[in-house]
Amino acid sequence: MAPFVYLASGSPRRRELLTQIGVPFQVLNVAVDESVVAGETAEAYVSRLAHLKALAGLRARPTGESAPVLAADTSVVLDGCVLVKPTDRADGERMLRQMSGRTHSVLTAVALAGALGVQSRLSRSEVRFRDLSAAEIASYWDTGEPHDKAGGYAIQGAGAVFVADLRGSYSGVMGLPLYETAELLALQGVPRWRCASAG
Repeated sequence: MAPFVYLASGSPRRRELLTQIGVPFQVLNVAVDESVVAGETAEAYVSRLAHLKALAGLRARPTGESAPVLAADTSVVLDGCVLVKPTDRADGERMLRQMSGRTHSVLTAVALAGALGVQSRLSRSEVRFRDLSAAEIASYWDTGEPHDKAGGYAIQGAGAVFVADLRGSYSGVMGLPLYETAELLALQGVPRWRCASAG
């Protein structure tokens, strides 16, 4: 049994979600090229990035450590196009206008790398926004919350007021689908419902 897992992510939301289910973890900061490959589907994109982050985490583990590495990647998809983190205010407001009154998909791939190789799962959720006014889009941007979020919003924050309907995984939309994550952790003997974060 692995006593803990390495989390190859700097996301505070993923740390919170692992803590929520009592998984001991230590954080590894990794960086991978997140460019979209020409012709790549959104599903293939998030799955590839989660896989690459998990492998990067293996390389970043301290010498002699064997605990598995957990990684994830989340994308917001509208009309088949991946909406990444906004580059600036105009880009962020444009994304929210596009999603206003419509349903978009949130894909989160999670990968676990360890003694059994790299195993992965994909979570898909459908999120419908109510109609958004230009004034509230501008006010939301001013909160600072959407600046570094895929699709330009955070369901666990102030952006929750935009969500009229959610079908799928709330934790997946946040960035780490707990059902799929727990499946992967069980396969490699990582405990849950224990102490909170180990790192």
